[in-house]
Amino acid sequence: MRPKAFAAALGLAALVALAACGSPAGETRGDGESSPTAQPGESVTPPASPSSAAAGGAGGDVDQVVGTVVRFSSRATSVDVTIDEDNPAARDFLSMLPLTLTIEEFTGREKISYLPRELEYRDSPGSDPEDGDLIYYIPWGNLGFYYNTAGVGYSAQTVHLGTYDASLEQLELLEGEGITVEVVGKGS
Repeated sequence: MRPKAFAAALGLAALVALAACGSPAGETRGDGESSPTAQPGESVTPPASPSSAAAGGAGGDVDQVVGTVVRFSSRATSVDVTIDEDNPAARDFLSMLPLTLTIEEFTGREKISYLPRELEYRDSPGSDPEDGDLIYYIPWGNLGFYYNTAGVGYSAQTVHLGTYDASLEQLELLEGEGITVEVVGKGS
């Protein structure tokens, strides 16, 4: 009888160990988020992701992303960018606004600016940038105003956000600290 009693005790111990692996209501996961648990008769709504929150962050819904005009302003000039892509990176960028950035020259091809955090870019398509494109470069987490794309080809790491119409002189006046970035409306 001892083997049967031992097997029963071992089975009970395994059951208790498995039950202990579950996450009680409200317990924190390894990523710092709380695991929501529904009580009988209730449903659980997952927390909003940056891309879903972005729709409301700029004062519109996802259908309103394309055509949004974002103004980058220095003391000397302003450059308007029309968002012409509806992708997770564009929605997340809009959710961050307004903000203040520093813009600098990079390799004679673009003016760049580092964002305060990485954008949500999953499922955002890569692009083949052209002069006049505002892009998000995934590896460095920066925005780029392309003005000289000669020799630059398609990259899955370059996400197209929008387009601008500004001269190189205007872009040079945009360089420096304290550049304000804000949504100013919808394009026509």
